[in-house]
Amino acid sequence: MIQYLGLGADAAEAVRLSLKVAFWAMLWSLPFGLATALVLARVRFWGKSLFDGFVHLPLVLPPVVTGYLLLLLFGHNGPLGRFFAGFGVVFAFRWTGAALAAAVTAFPLLVRAMRLSLEAVDRRLEEAAGTLGASRIFAFASVTLPLMLPGVVAGMVLSFARSLGEFGATITFVSNIPGETRTIPLAIYALTQIPGGDPAALRLTAVAVTLSLLALIASEWLARKFSRRLGGD
Repeated sequence: MIQYLGLGADAAEAVRLSLKVAFWAMLWSLPFGLATALVLARVRFWGKSLFDGFVHLPLVLPPVVTGYLLLLLFGHNGPLGRFFAGFGVVFAFRWTGAALAAAVTAFPLLVRAMRLSLEAVDRRLEEAAGTLGASRIFAFASVTLPLMLPGVVAGMVLSFARSLGEFGATITFVSNIPGETRTIPLAIYALTQIPGGDPAALRLTAVAVTLSLLALIASEWLARKFSRRLGGD
């Protein structure tokens, strides 16, 4: 189907790889994002502001710095890279590394959407469930989680959209390898560096804009749909 957009084989592969990377980046981030949002919204502890700042650091750090830190930690000689390599998982110069870079840069958006949704839930509902004999975990899963579902969905879609556009951290961490790490932004960059590559770069740019716009529209639509359903409309 991608071929009908007038894209060449290499560009079509970049689109498919971008969708794959964005999907797994979003999926890997989800449990960690939910746990982080829960800590920030519900737990009081010393250094919470520092932790909050650390979570949102990828928003303000230069992406190249994020990619370099990932290379130091998850590269072949990095401590975490060697650890995961023992389980057969390699990040450096692999699509898995591109997904990791995308997940890290999109993580603050995911956490923020879920945190705001969680803070809007009335905790007295959980307390009421507790008086009926529900455990904390069951009350959260059966009462709080459904009520914050619009924020979870919005965060997931925003994370997906942000992952589609990740460039700086990706190219620093896993380079620009065709068929392995060359996502849409990296493919556009490569096309602009060769003579006569501008038309193909423009087509890929149109694809990127379309995918990002569709993701944002889907995020808003799903959030409203879940809100209406939970509100009983």
